[in-house]
Amino acid sequence: MRLAGAGAAVAMAARTADELATTADAVTAAGGRSLPFAIDVSDGDAVRKMVTDVGRRLGPVDVLVANAAVVSPLGPAWETDPGEWWRTLEINLRGVFLCAHAVLPAMTTRTRGRIVNVVSQAGIYAGPFGSAYSTSKAAVIRLSEVLALEAGPHGVSVFAMEPGWMTTAMTDYLVNSDAGQRWIPRAAEYGRRAHVPIQRSADLVLELASGRADALSGRYLTVFDDLDALVSRAEQIREDDLHVMRLRT
Repeated sequence: MRLAGAGAAVAMAARTADELATTADAVTAAGGRSLPFAIDVSDGDAVRKMVTDVGRRLGPVDVLVANAAVVSPLGPAWETDPGEWWRTLEINLRGVFLCAHAVLPAMTTRTRGRIVNVVSQAGIYAGPFGSAYSTSKAAVIRLSEVLALEAGPHGVSVFAMEPGWMTTAMTDYLVNSDAGQRWIPRAAEYGRRAHVPIQRSADLVLELASGRADALSGRYLTVFDDLDALVSRAEQIREDDLHVMRLRT
């Protein structure tokens, strides 16, 4: 809704057709253009077909926001189902890669484009009992930096964006499910203390999509950052290797 309100034609992908239709109708009712796709982003053929359809019906993709993710399974790694654990990596990591893989050829050819990969502080700070989610988000943070290095010379910027704790199906699962209450009991208190209105995260996505922060491509940025201050210090941030995952010794 925030991107559509800024004038973007918005293609949306998710697995639940009814929820997609509701969002698409809301965008249309507000005077925007939308195109829903009920797909699984870990399905490479479906992603490629979607991007082709978007190009034909809405035009070239200028901005990709990769947001699809799941948080389960929860619990000690040795007690989780390996198939479910790997499925989380397929959605959270493979899905991000497949979407980038599908849009980058045209972006690099046109020498313009931006990718915003939605990540989590769970990818930066290790915590117990959510190994699949944490591993996937750490990988996406690193993938974002590598893609920025590879695609930057072709005019494409890539960001890893941490949106904060919002009210979503995922956070509801962490707080209210039996598994969440057993293994991540701190989630409820953290959610109350660190809750972020979704509008704030949407504003950050829009700022990154606008190109104002292109000098910070490849960096891990959060909704709590002062983006103006970071942009003004972009050269120093690059020289000092800040806002990236590094081993300090």
